[in-house]
Amino acid sequence: MARTESDDARSDGSGRERSEPSLVRSVDRAVTALEVVAARGEIGITELAAELGVHKSTASRLVAALARRGMLEQLGDRGRVALGFGVVRLAASATGRMDIARLGQPTCQQLAEVVGETVNLAIHDGEAAINVAQEFGSASVTTQNWVGRRTPLHATSAGKVLLAYMGEAERRTFLRRRLPRFTDATITEAAELRTELARVVDEGHARSFEELEVGLHAVAVPVWGAGGDVVAALSAAGPAYRLPRRRARAIVPDLRTAAEDLSTRLGWLGS
Repeated sequence: MARTESDDARSDGSGRERSEPSLVRSVDRAVTALEVVAARGEIGITELAAELGVHKSTASRLVAALARRGMLEQLGDRGRVALGFGVVRLAASATGRMDIARLGQPTCQQLAEVVGETVNLAIHDGEAAINVAQEFGSASVTTQNWVGRRTPLHATSAGKVLLAYMGEAERRTFLRRRLPRFTDATITEAAELRTELARVVDEGHARSFEELEVGLHAVAVPVWGAGGDVVAALSAAGPAYRLPRRRARAIVPDLRTAAEDLSTRLGWLGS
């Protein structure tokens, strides 16, 4: 049964609704409105208001707000609405991530067979990197699952790759933040990290030697997308005793070969 505004309304005793519950209700109604319009194809304001259990004026304001964001489109003067292209942009972003994970899994598997270490594919996700694909190598002594795990950009090899190749303005904003320390080797000074990122671009790969976890070494290279931007980072990680600094550098060509193959399948035409 549809809820009504009176059912949802709650007062703090002064006649005013509490802001947080009101915000949550607004978000819930916005998402519900999009779901209703998606199911109907197009719908009138009066029908939408009935579906949401709100007054027509409330539905009109909600539609106007979503239309400003491109989520809904008002169809001429007929008073009906349909999904807007803003939804398509969001869907394309999600699809792009799923494509990277799907196409990247075979790459991770093949590379893990070559280097014998755990291989991860990570993408930028807000203030962190998130692993979307993983494969264990024959020499791996752990089965820790990193898929779906968010890792710090400044303390991982994959994160450094993503930081090094992101837009200058976004990177500058990130470097203004406090950089948490995870081990004695973690870079926590912006100036030092900026120098490290310049080296990553110059050499084409990033390294993390016990910067996230004591005893863990990793090396990563960029993965390029169809638009010529770095869309992911491909890394290999292992214990320091089996992946010492010299060997970590030695397997960079293997990572580059795998990353170039994946980049090509993502539509990259090369530099």
